[in-house]
Amino acid sequence: MKKLLALMMIGAFAAVATPALAENAQQERMKTCNTKAADKKGDDRKSFMKDCLSAEKKVYDSKMGSCNTKSKGMKGDERKKFMSECMKSA
Repeated sequence: MKKLLALMMIGAFAAVATPALAENAQQERMKTCNTKAADKKGDDRKSFMKDCLSAEKKVYDSKMGSCNTKSKGMKGDERKKFMSECMKSA
């Protein structure tokens, strides 16, 4: 019973944390692309932002996959700390 309750708590935490991480990543991509598009206006800016956000997402997804692969076998706080550091690294 305790294991079931613990698993439910972990599942609930993961469900809440995942959208927050994705939202934060999107905000970072927007910030990066906005900085790069500072001198553009109108349709040129729209086109640039679309391409930039798409490229940034591919980089993020690739990095996330790589970090997930490297974190195999880790759990809990150890994995959370590793993922945070891995995603921040260049």
